[in-house]
Amino acid sequence: QVQLVESGGGSVQAGGSLRLSCAASGLRYSSYSLGWFRQAPGKEREGVATISSTGDSTYYADSVKGRFTISRDDVKNTLFLQMNNLKSEDTAMYYCAARSKWEGPIDDLASYESAYWGQGTQVTVSS
Repeated sequence: QVQLVESGGGSVQAGGSLRLSCAASGLRYSSYSLGWFRQAPGKEREGVATISSTGDSTYYADSVKGRFTISRDDVKNTLFLQMNNLKSEDTAMYYCAARSKWEGPIDDLASYESAYWGQGTQVTVSS
């Protein structure tokens, strides 16, 4: 049984930092491209960052480029998202997703619809 569990969310003031983690189990981790997505109240879910199965390719939404960094630890089967210089518009529920590496380029965000998903962790940024 595949399980993805996010952690690290919380409340922070604008300009602050948080580091999200997503621990995976029940899948061959190295065969999966991974991603972070977020959904704010009243808005559609959006892709934040994705990383290839080898870790050598990454994608970032324009809104987070230069502030967020995605990384993976295939020994610990854990995905990370380092978020710096947080803004109020980053407030959302953050989800991690794991998708087979064979389902296309990592910036094809629609391909994550059929991915495995975690339950989410809330990030709240106050200005």
